[in-house]
Amino acid sequence: MSNDHTPHEPTRDPASYRMLRLGWCLLAIFLPLGLTLEALHALKLPVYLGSAMRRELWTLAHAHGNFLGILCLLFAALAPTWIPSTEARSKAARFLGIGAVLLPLGFFLGGILNYEGDPSLGILLVPLGALSLLAALLTCLFQSKA
Repeated sequence: MSNDHTPHEPTRDPASYRMLRLGWCLLAIFLPLGLTLEALHALKLPVYLGSAMRRELWTLAHAHGNFLGILCLLFAALAPTWIPSTEARSKAARFLGIGAVLLPLGFFLGGILNYEGDPSLGILLVPLGALSLLAALLTCLFQSKA
């Protein structure tokens, strides 16, 4: 029985390759973070259970990190086909990469050293990351082929 199917070549598009690597890195960081949060909860450690704000922010970091990791992988798979301009792909990838790092990092840092129900200053990275993600989305929207 012959196998006529040839494996896909790795992408030669630098922007897609960067997003592919970033997507896997985000998943490699934020999936284990979720397991760590579950362990902190199961062990009833005060560092985690003692602050509702910390629990919420770290859960948001975990969820957004995983979602954005998947989004980066999706971008790497679809962008070379749907965004013909190399320059536009690179610009969108830059915005996506910045947002994919800043948003979950802001949530995570916001949960460290938070006081009296207020997040720490790390939370200021969240709106910057969100704006960067919006810029990536708009770049993809207006540069994609119809």
